[in-house]
Amino acid sequence: MRDAGLRDPWGPQGGAREFRMASLSDWKVPDAVQPKPESYEYDLDRALSAVVGLRSIVPTDAFTAETLGTERAGNGVLIGDGLVLTIGYLITEAESVWLSLFDGRAVPGHVLGYDQETGFGLVQALARLNIPPLPLGRSGEADLGARVVVGGAGGRQRSVAARIVAKQEFAGYWEYVLDEALFTAPAHPHWGGTAVLGPGGDLIGIGSLQLQQAVEGTVTQYLNMVVPIDLLTPILDDLVKFGRRSGPVRPWLGLYATEVEDKVVIIGLATRGPAQRANLQSGDIVLAVAGVEVRSLAGFFRRVWSLGEAGVEVPLLIYRDGRAFEVRVTSGDRASFLRTPSMH
Repeated sequence: MRDAGLRDPWGPQGGAREFRMASLSDWKVPDAVQPKPESYEYDLDRALSAVVGLRSIVPTDAFTAETLGTERAGNGVLIGDGLVLTIGYLITEAESVWLSLFDGRAVPGHVLGYDQETGFGLVQALARLNIPPLPLGRSGEADLGARVVVGGAGGRQRSVAARIVAKQEFAGYWEYVLDEALFTAPAHPHWGGTAVLGPGGDLIGIGSLQLQQAVEGTVTQYLNMVVPIDLLTPILDDLVKFGRRSGPVRPWLGLYATEVEDKVVIIGLATRGPAQRANLQSGDIVLAVAGVEVRSLAGFFRRVWSLGEAGVEVPLLIYRDGRAFEVRVTSGDRASFLRTPSMH
């Protein structure tokens, strides 16, 4: 699935307005789509008590401030001793984080890390939460059509009874690809960092985006894209210890792209990023990467990543103003452009 029709964190039209969650006192999910305890074989209220509200403040001069804003809010879920899992764009470069609990308490948190490849983020609570953590499930074992709960901070009134409607590749135009993302419907109205509970009441994913797709020509269906929890297990220890996964770092170009009629088109550039320094422009069409033709976002990004680690030179064949020419982009490490977590 491509990124058409989604609200995304890294795109040039992004901004904090897409992610701000209303306070727990002034909104709720419509009654018709709230989960009912009797419909599940686990203790729904106990499971949802592990979902917390999350608010972060980011410096105005941070790299992501322009696209993500300086005040961000969403959800997170307790998965261990004070360890809260969320979607990383909520906490990237944050200088302060606060967690709001179901009982009304507010607890400070510290950003542990963020994984660029999956989008997961981790926060350590700096006070005892006294709530039961949610066990990790197996997203790969969740079937199409399975009943899930997309849980928001605040319990059943801020949660959605949904189903898994697709399990497939997802490519986002901020140089992001998941081999098999989960898609749920109906969509949660405040999806960022929501906890997706599988049929057994365990955590099978974290809510990341909202998409829209046409159904039967004229009807629009809204979906949530969910990062599957199976991607967390191999990197969890690294994120806790080092703030990022160990091993080679993918090359990053610092551009935003989309697909138009089987063509990859650049639609934006990260300020001071490698693509901007190489004088690429919005509207450029990427024809090939290192001599290999590309026609899809996923194919484009995977071809770039196949060339080596961050820092590798990436030859691009570009079409602009009626002519094709080569541009060589010296890739970078996206994390090097970001403020690193520090204790406050």
